[in-house]
Amino acid sequence: MLKNIPSVLSPELLKILMEMGHGDYIVIGDGNFPAASNAKRLVRCDGHGVPEVLDAVLKLMPLDTYVECPVSLMDNGDEANRPEIWKTYEEIIRKNEGDKKIELVERFEFYEKARNAYAVIATGETAIYANIIIQKGVVIND
Repeated sequence: MLKNIPSVLSPELLKILMEMGHGDYIVIGDGNFPAASNAKRLVRCDGHGVPEVLDAVLKLMPLDTYVECPVSLMDNGDEANRPEIWKTYEEIIRKNEGDKKIELVERFEFYEKARNAYAVIATGETAIYANIIIQKGVVIND
C-alpha cells in the first residue's frame, strides 16, 4: 500500500500513467465504449464510474497546457440535450486543473483519436456519451 494514491488506481494504471509522456492521450471509456477493440493498452476498471476514475487520474497527472483543448468528449450530436455527466466532468477538471477548454469530437473521429491514444481505461460507467480523452501535460517541480 502507498499513501495518498487514490484506491481506484490499480498498479497497472499507475504504471501506464508513469510511462505516458507529454502530449500522450488516455481515454476513460464508459461501459458501452468499444475499449478492447480500440486500445493499444487496455486497463479494466470495472465497477467504477468515469467521474471517479477521472478525478483520481487528475490528482496525479497534469493536463497539457500547450494545447487549446486538453480534454475531448464524444459529441452526442444533440446540442439541446447534453449528457448531465459532462457537468460533473467540468467540475472535476476545474477542481484539479482550473479552467480548461473542452472540445466535442464527433463519434467516429473520437474512435480514431482513441485508437491513437496511449491507453484506454474501460469503466463500468452506465451514463451514455460519458467517454472522455485527456492529454498529459508536463510536471513542473518548483
